[in-house]
Amino acid sequence: MIELRVLGPVEAYQDGRQVALGGPKPKNLLVALLLAEGHVVSVERLVDVIWGEQPPASAAALLQTYMSSLRRALARPAGGLLLTKPRGYQLEPSHCTADLIAFTTSLRAGREAATAGEHRVARDHLRAALGNWRGTALGGLTSEFARSEAERLASLRLAAVEELFDAELALGAAVEVVGELTSLVAEHPLRERLRGHLMTVLHRMGQRAEALACYQAGRLLLIDELGLEPGPQLRAVHQRILCEQEERPVATSARRPAVVPHQLPPDTSDFIGRVAEADVILRAATSVVIVTGKPGAGKSALAVHVGHQLTERCPDGQLHLNLRGAGNVPVEPADALFRFLRALGVDEAAVPTGVEDRVALYRTMVADRRLLVVLDDAADERQVRPLLPSGRDCLCLITSRGVLGGLEGARRVDLPTFDEDDGRALLAKIVGDERLAAEPEHARTLVELCGRLPLAVRILGARLAARPDRTLDSMVGRLRDQHRVLNELAIGDLEVRGSLALSYDVLAPAERALLRGLGWLGVPDFAPWLADAVLDDAGQDVDDVMDGLVRAQLLDVAGADEAGATRYRLHDLTRVFAWERANSEDGAAVLGGVAERVARTSLALVELASDTTPMKVLRPAPSRSDPGAIADQVRAKPRAWFDAEQSVLVHVVERASELGLVEVAGRLATALCASCFTADNRFQEWWRTHSAALAAAVRAEDHSTAGVLLVGLGWLRGEQDRHKEAVAYYRRAVIAFDLVADVRGASIARLSLSSSLREQGRLAESCRLLDDLLGLMGELDDLAALARAHHGRGMVLTEIGRLDEALVECERTIAVYRELGDDHGVALATRSAAIAHRAGGRLDEAEAAGTAALTGLRASGDRLMTAYAVQALAKVRIRQGSGDAVRQDLAVALETCRSMQDGFGRALMLRTLGELELAVGRVDVADGHFAQAVSWWEALALPLWRARTQRDMAAAHHLRGRHELAVRAATEAMSVFRAHGSREADEPLLSGLG
Repeated sequence: MIELRVLGPVEAYQDGRQVALGGPKPKNLLVALLLAEGHVVSVERLVDVIWGEQPPASAAALLQTYMSSLRRALARPAGGLLLTKPRGYQLEPSHCTADLIAFTTSLRAGREAATAGEHRVARDHLRAALGNWRGTALGGLTSEFARSEAERLASLRLAAVEELFDAELALGAAVEVVGELTSLVAEHPLRERLRGHLMTVLHRMGQRAEALACYQAGRLLLIDELGLEPGPQLRAVHQRILCEQEERPVATSARRPAVVPHQLPPDTSDFIGRVAEADVILRAATSVVIVTGKPGAGKSALAVHVGHQLTERCPDGQLHLNLRGAGNVPVEPADALFRFLRALGVDEAAVPTGVEDRVALYRTMVADRRLLVVLDDAADERQVRPLLPSGRDCLCLITSRGVLGGLEGARRVDLPTFDEDDGRALLAKIVGDERLAAEPEHARTLVELCGRLPLAVRILGARLAARPDRTLDSMVGRLRDQHRVLNELAIGDLEVRGSLALSYDVLAPAERALLRGLGWLGVPDFAPWLADAVLDDAGQDVDDVMDGLVRAQLLDVAGADEAGATRYRLHDLTRVFAWERANSEDGAAVLGGVAERVARTSLALVELASDTTPMKVLRPAPSRSDPGAIADQVRAKPRAWFDAEQSVLVHVVERASELGLVEVAGRLATALCASCFTADNRFQEWWRTHSAALAAAVRAEDHSTAGVLLVGLGWLRGEQDRHKEAVAYYRRAVIAFDLVADVRGASIARLSLSSSLREQGRLAESCRLLDDLLGLMGELDDLAALARAHHGRGMVLTEIGRLDEALVECERTIAVYRELGDDHGVALATRSAAIAHRAGGRLDEAEAAGTAALTGLRASGDRLMTAYAVQALAKVRIRQGSGDAVRQDLAVALETCRSMQDGFGRALMLRTLGELELAVGRVDVADGHFAQAVSWWEALALPLWRARTQRDMAAAHHLRGRHELAVRAATEAMSVFRAHGSREADEPLLSGLG
């Protein structure tokens, strides 16, 4: 098992041998995870730990790198020591031993024994705890985080030392500890508890004068250094010595104060959930716990709920104050101190006027008390620090929308939104189980529409309880309306809009502008590049602005994507609030500018990311937009960037289309057709972007843009094997281009139309269209279009049996693609040449061309066409008598077509597998493949391909002696071949069929 040591130099050991942890940053990371006591530490917190207030832009990616290096260093048998979680990282304490864990465990045991009066047991545990120390904690680390934590741990160690002397003195020790106490008092002259111990020991040894002198020296030092008189414990020891009273061990707590404040508000009677978070607070080793969370998450309710459970541990009272930190006028520390001092029994006239004097009196009064202080809705560290109680036995609960990362030694509990079960349980408590049971699906939907935000669920429940006649279904409809959802989530003095407004109003101008833009744009989640485009302020660092929104709990960190970028999201209700503010504070020109900047930045990034994507249709001319600093990251991982941004890109096209930004919406939708959207057959996203942009183009009567988008939709339907619809779209595209005399656009549309006609078996019509196009190509000066036209004509000529002409067209195509430097195009045309060679019986030439095509398509990364190249070469191998060698390759190709939703490809692969099995004599297996292929051809409405498979089935029937069935199937197939004019019409029926 791994052993971690932090109470001294930071080290790790495995089987007695030291493990190299790397530099200070990985060590800081490991320490932060260990100090979290098994809880998840957010990415944001770890970035703060390592880099403080100025992290690099690549902090999230670097953090992943440091985690990877730690995992390698702490490899097996460490097992699951370091875990990645959705919100951050976690160190699992059960998979290691640590001196810090041993120290805190023994310290806790010692304190429990002391409380029970078992001083000998307490002494042993405390000695064991202190035995884990090897020097200064976190030795070798110099970061602000490490210095802060080292000071906290040193303070904890010193408290353990003091408690050890409590036990020693209770057991009558004197001479044996005087030397150590003298040294400790010299090292920590302001620690009153240590000085009291030394005075007690000196007095027991008969050195009364020395004990009194020790007190006077300490008093003068306290007055000189802090301006304070000694506290009540030290004064009590001094008084006993003056009176020469019989010495007793120094008390660990003072007498119960005369004034015991009870300021906690009533606990929430229908409090739901938060069991894990409450348990963390109740078991926290530190005396200060900060509860953070977004507006409406239930921070205050949790603090009060837990506070009531802590009253027995804090019998000297509870102080509570709403610091109004989220508002424009937070409570000043001086005013808060005045209220606390009055609550503790100080007469108004006796309260000091200065803040420092009030702090001194407050800390003096609570130093020996077991008091709970709840500071609700804190603004920042400056407001909170003077209010922290100084007593070792005091507890302080702070709630805040900010992180308050500067409070050293505090335990942080981040409060997420409810899960579905807790949200429904709260709604049921308010509305009643019967009402929810009657509409269970609508109940779940309502919780989701509330964003699982406790405040929203509570308000919704109250509104439903006030209207028993209203169905849950009707409320679902009201909450789905973005224009009214925040109006619905308000009742009495509770409202989600008001809660969010408190946080919004204190934001910096750039933070407010970014929040409005993001909410109005409405993207589901996003990376910093999009926020940069929204803000468009060269004077602002967008990372700093987003950090401000994160600290205000108005923006959530959603983790890192595969491209290495940190992703963010707005809570649903925060997004609606920001959308409202955008519509009320920003004009149409400002909001339109936001959408256009984001769309143009998206376009530039798509162009960058799709540079290496194989082309299938005309790529739009470059936009020359500036993609910004994200460009290098996109070039490095284009596929990962696409995967991360897919939903964002679709949303941007739809938003730009809604706003009538036809040109950029159309260009972005078209650019996506040259990206992973087509290479990976992302049909749904393809349809959404093109449909939205086309609707905008039609509204604007922009025929050029409409024509391009109609070609894209035709191509989509062709890829989905819906060729009848594809033909309709292409014909509409031709009309649109003709309306604006766009000869080039119309030619591209006709080229695509010819392909769909060929796929439908309308061979003569396709050939005539291509002949006409090639006659006009000289006017276009477009080599890519020329190559497509020659290639299309070559494929049609192969289908109708004019094989020599087909090969000439394929060679012309290959020559043009080579001139263009398009290796992908060369490979496609080479595959077509292989098919023509095979149809003419030239198997050696077909094998050579098929092998070259497969090599080229694999190199291009085009998965689908690689599968088609495998099939073309397999047909040759089957005819050469080596079909068994390609069976596995065909099976893989079939799976590729299935995963990419390519019905034509699946049917083609099944038919070819059937041909292979037929060739090796496995007729029953072949029949099964042919039957599946025929089902696909019928579903795709491709009669020519169905007939080809019928002819194969006829051969299978013949081999099985079913001659009548064979003749019938072959005759039916031949009638289709003749009707379509395909080359098979001139081929003989299978020999022996008569």
